[in-house]
Amino acid sequence: MSYEMITARTEGGKVGVVTLNRPKQLNALNNQLMDELGHALKGFDADAAIGCVIVTGSEKAFAAGADIGAMATYGFADVYKGDYITRNWETIRSIRKPVIAAVSGFALGGGCELAMMCDFIIAADNARFGQPEIKLGIIPGAGGTQRLPRAVGKAKAMDMALTGRMMDATEAERAGLVSRVVALDKLMDEALGAALMICDYSQIAVMAAKESVNRAFEGSLSDGIMFERRLFHAMFATTDQKEGMDAFVNKRKPEFKNQ
Repeated sequence: MSYEMITARTEGGKVGVVTLNRPKQLNALNNQLMDELGHALKGFDADAAIGCVIVTGSEKAFAAGADIGAMATYGFADVYKGDYITRNWETIRSIRKPVIAAVSGFALGGGCELAMMCDFIIAADNARFGQPEIKLGIIPGAGGTQRLPRAVGKAKAMDMALTGRMMDATEAERAGLVSRVVALDKLMDEALGAALMICDYSQIAVMAAKESVNRAFEGSLSDGIMFERRLFHAMFATTDQKEGMDAFVNKRKPEFKNQ
C-alpha cells in the first residue's frame, strides 16, 4: 500500500518506523491518516522480523490534534453514526508488539491521545503536551479523560482538561506522562536505541510483559497479579526461557529464537 499521509520504513531490519507526514497541517489527524497508520502498524505487527515500532512526527509537531477543519461542520448524527475518531483510532490498541512514541514539538488533543495509546513516550526537550478541546467547546474524545488521569493523576489531568494549558517535557516527565526526555537532535537515536534493545529480547516475553502491564489498568490488583503469574508460568514453556537462563548461568549472551 502506498501512503499519502505517513511514511513507513524499517531500521536495522528489526524496527518499524512510522512518521506522520502532513507538515502543512502540523500532522493533524484525520480518518485517512489514521487508516494509513493502522495499516502500517498491522503490517509491522505481522512481520516476524520486526520486534518494535516507533511512531513519530516532525520536529515542530508530533501531531497538533485532530483535523478541526474536517470536524467543524459535523453534527451529532455525523459523528455518532460515523463513529468518528473511535472507528479507526483504536487500531493501535490491537498491536501486540511494543509501540514507542517519539514526540517532539506539539502533541495536542488527538496528538496527545495518540502518544498515550503507544506503550511509552520518549520526548524531545521541545515537546509540549495538552488537551485543549475545552477551548473548542468539546472534550477529549480519544481517551484523553481516561488515559491522562492514569498517567499523571487526577489533579493534573483535571487541570489540563479544564484549562487547556500545555505541559512541557520536563513537567511531563516529572508527572509520569513520558518515560524520558532527551535533546531534540538525539530523539530518534534514543528511540531507536530503546527499540533495538527491545528487539534483542524474546518477542514472546516482550509481548507478554506488554500485555501484563496493560492489564494493570483494566482491573483489580488481585486479578492483575493472577494474570501476571499465569503469564510468568507460561514463559517456562518457551525455548527462549531455557536459552535465557542457560546463557545467564554460563555467562554468555543469549540467542533468542522467539519460540
